[in-house]
Amino acid sequence: MLSYMSAKEAAEKWNISQRRVAILCTEERIKGAVMIGNMWIIPSTAEKPIDKRTIRYEKQKVVELKPFVKWVGGKGQLIEQLEKFIPEDGEKVLTKYAEPFVGGGALLFNILSKYNFESLYISDINEELINAYNVVKNNIDELVNKLTEMQLTFVPMDENGRKYYYYTARDRFNSLQITEETAVEKASLFIFLNKTCFNGLYRVNKKGQFNVPMGAYKNPTICDENNLRNVSGALQNVTIVCGDYTLSKDFIDKETFVYLDPPYRPISETAGFTAYNADCFDDNEQIRLARFIDEINLSGAKIMLSNSDPQNVNPEDTFFEELYKSYTINKVEATRAINSKGDSRGKIKELLICN
Repeated sequence: MLSYMSAKEAAEKWNISQRRVAILCTEERIKGAVMIGNMWIIPSTAEKPIDKRTIRYEKQKVVELKPFVKWVGGKGQLIEQLEKFIPEDGEKVLTKYAEPFVGGGALLFNILSKYNFESLYISDINEELINAYNVVKNNIDELVNKLTEMQLTFVPMDENGRKYYYYTARDRFNSLQITEETAVEKASLFIFLNKTCFNGLYRVNKKGQFNVPMGAYKNPTICDENNLRNVSGALQNVTIVCGDYTLSKDFIDKETFVYLDPPYRPISETAGFTAYNADCFDDNEQIRLARFIDEINLSGAKIMLSNSDPQNVNPEDTFFEELYKSYTINKVEATRAINSKGDSRGKIKELLICN
């Protein structure tokens, strides 16, 4: 007798989202799938359909790219879950990729490693971060030389020597304005501080000055030359912009996959790490972002947004359910990656909102 499984069971078996299973059933791509009431049942022997998107866009993986800086809210741990929601739209071709809150770029570098989009756009409001991306793209030899010198100097030092070197570098970083002449030095200091500061945390005070203390690392890798050069090559086809996410609107059209990873809405009074720059991303900013998403949704773009799930601590908080009531809201499990208290790290739910 033929046995069946639910869409949820199929999703777990095939390592894709339940939403993707439902779409495949609707498109009649799963042989023998039938709808009973409002749910799909699928033959237990059914095979996972071939991912047309992967066939179309996936290129032979030559190198595996990874972020060159650690960033608050980085998505490295969620890549496998994020990939399940990368849209596939039948025969529609997605040729462009946009990531207006690029941060450390975990999904960006996964995309660059696996998919052959014709044009890509990234942006961030953090001027120092975007300067680093531009220097990695355009001045890789100079950057590698400076970072190599820093590593050879810093790593052999004792603790007192390291402290003096670190805080001197931090003062220099805060005093240095980004110009054509100083861009490489500023980027090298930015990466050095990221690799040697406490927990890889980028945080600024109200004056916009980086104020994170030195971390305790025995042998930090300040210059990962191989990855930096691979990233530099991959960024040659990427438009890099410093500014508000709304600047991406002119790039986005019906052939674009857009991933937005804004500063998360804090799930408690002490959980918010939104000070990546001197400006804060409060509820009004979350609402402004939602209105922007409504605008680009009209263009026909495929959209995916990450944010915190306030119901981790308050089941009655329906902020995002109300804000994105016309979109599909998925919940995924994540581990809190950066927190000042190590014992408060643990599994929480995050939101993936798709159109």
